[in-house]
Amino acid sequence: MNQTHYRALVMLVVYLILRFVGGSFGQLVLYPVTLLVTFLHEFGHALGALLSGGSVVGLNIAPDGSGYTTTRGGSAALILMGGYLGSAILGNILFYIGVRKKALTDTTLKVLAGLMAFSGIIWFESFVSTGLLFAFAVSLWLIAARTNWDQDVLMFLGLAAVLYIIQDFRVGPQSDLAKYEQVVGIFPAQVWTYIWLGAAAILFYLNLRQIFGRRFFKM
Repeated sequence: MNQTHYRALVMLVVYLILRFVGGSFGQLVLYPVTLLVTFLHEFGHALGALLSGGSVVGLNIAPDGSGYTTTRGGSAALILMGGYLGSAILGNILFYIGVRKKALTDTTLKVLAGLMAFSGIIWFESFVSTGLLFAFAVSLWLIAARTNWDQDVLMFLGLAAVLYIIQDFRVGPQSDLAKYEQVVGIFPAQVWTYIWLGAAAILFYLNLRQIFGRRFFKM
């Protein structure tokens, strides 16, 4: 493994310590991750609507880490699934770029900042939501433009977001799963829970193999 890989492993350890033994301090440090995961989740719903021919009416992020997206038209199944699995895909992309594509980390942070600002303006729901998105966007832009932390920040945010999404599967997508059961059927919501979780876990595993190499994960 190279130095970047070791840094990623150190970040994994730091995240796990903050998440599980960090207490209130850990929650405070990881608060930006909570907001990022919420944004990725809601943006995933928005993408699901746009990709299936619908439109986005509004996107809201609350200070407590909750959120919602209002859409019109499109495929209900894709929109609902886009929240959990879409955010897992986006988180993995951020982590992959952070580890493997150093030349793109600056641009990626700026694009992420732009998407947040865009969402706060075009899909305005409240001044609080737009204020949070703009504050996050400005922070990311300044990190990319004024510091050398872009790779480390993107790496940590991507990794933490993916782990948070996988750990949050019992709570985060509950309402989406209940609606998904009504729209798609086939399986009850509890079964869809583990299907979505399995898909997110497999995606993360494949991403790790791509990042660290097959030898590292050879059974």
